[in-house]
Amino acid sequence: MSSELGLRESKKQETRQLISDCATRLFIEQGFEQTTITEIAHAARVAKKTVTNYFPRKEDLALDHHEAFTGALARTVAGREPDEAPLSALERAFRTTLAEHSPVAGFTGVEFARMVADSPTLTARVRELHDLREEALAEALLAADQDSAAGAPAGDQDIASRAAAAQIAAADRLLFRRIQELTLAGHTDAEIEATLVPETDHVFGLLAAALRT
Repeated sequence: MSSELGLRESKKQETRQLISDCATRLFIEQGFEQTTITEIAHAARVAKKTVTNYFPRKEDLALDHHEAFTGALARTVAGREPDEAPLSALERAFRTTLAEHSPVAGFTGVEFARMVADSPTLTARVRELHDLREEALAEALLAADQDSAAGAPAGDQDIASRAAAAQIAAADRLLFRRIQELTLAGHTDAEIEATLVPETDHVFGLLAAALRT
């Protein structure tokens, strides 16, 4: 029984990935706004309803790793080492994604970056995902504050966590956009990494000074 469930789940993941891959190809070739769900279903050889069952929002066909993106900062804070400060963990995690040229940091390739930049719908969705990323981070920072500052007024902890999350998220957006800008300008991933290393030093230095309390 468990093997059947495993096979069924594997088949679902394969179908989901196939639909996503076909959608991304068409979006890059034709543009996001110009591509229809019917065309995607035809390219993936599935029913239109199958596409919408896996991806209720058209934007999610292009940005199909949105859940991993929105939760990344919060997971870093929650999973940090016992004596590690949240900002130190976030800086370490960003440097790792930078070295790995991860899409989560903004390394998407020029064709994908152009597709997003040319689509008002996708551009708006990316902004929304950054907002959700900030909200999740604020909750994680609040949980960390409550663990380390028991007895402090809840309202003070809440506003402090939200303020810290807002500053960190702003820096995160800045670095993400910077990588996208350099990608669209034709720089290689290695060149982008080399440019971002000192800029990352500067940005996190500013954050450390702002959040030192």
